[in-house]
Amino acid sequence: MLEWRKLVCGVMIVIVPASLVAQGTDRAMLHSDGGTWLNGSPAPESSAIFPDALIQTPKDHSAKIDAEGSTVTVQPDTIVQFEGDELVLDHGSLQLTTTRGMRVRVNCLTVIPITQEWTQYDVTDVDGRVKVVAYKNDVKIHYHGAVARRSKQAASSDVIVREGERATRDERCGAAIKPTAGIDANGAILDSPWAKGAGIVAVGVLTCWALCRGDDPISPAKP
Repeated sequence: MLEWRKLVCGVMIVIVPASLVAQGTDRAMLHSDGGTWLNGSPAPESSAIFPDALIQTPKDHSAKIDAEGSTVTVQPDTIVQFEGDELVLDHGSLQLTTTRGMRVRVNCLTVIPITQEWTQYDVTDVDGRVKVVAYKNDVKIHYHGAVARRSKQAASSDVIVREGERATRDERCGAAIKPTAGIDANGAILDSPWAKGAGIVAVGVLTCWALCRGDDPISPAKP
């Protein structure tokens, strides 16, 4: 009986810590169907990932992230960084199903499930435009950084995407407004091809005019 108790205790010591690790919110499992890169190296079929893990899928392959209470499909041609309860999307598309409020950050905006109940939504970032589609329950597009500071209240700039709806926003919402084409604070208009061409023509006309007058002085007054 004593030996049996020792055996049971030994098994519990091994199993319990492992189960606790698997249930941590700051770690997950990455499953790849081939071609996926993890932290700059080819990813195995299954691999544990931790915060700051960088995942990149090629154009013809996808991957899946299984975390506690959340499942994420990383669509082809996507670059994303895993940060526990948050994914930082650099480019591409993600499909999320979560009961723990897993969110997605793209530059100056973050897509956040409003409820801790089962929520299903997509986030796509292509060509500088972010598209959010809510399939199950609502999500919120929260702005931070420069955009939030320009508002009297940060919450006033948030956008709610209702179940069954979609919204599209500019991912560079925190960037400065671009100047009018051809003009900037440094006088870049003077560097344009048209300005340079006009300058060359003006110099040529003045030179020709001076040569054609021969020895006549430019000033009408005689020396």
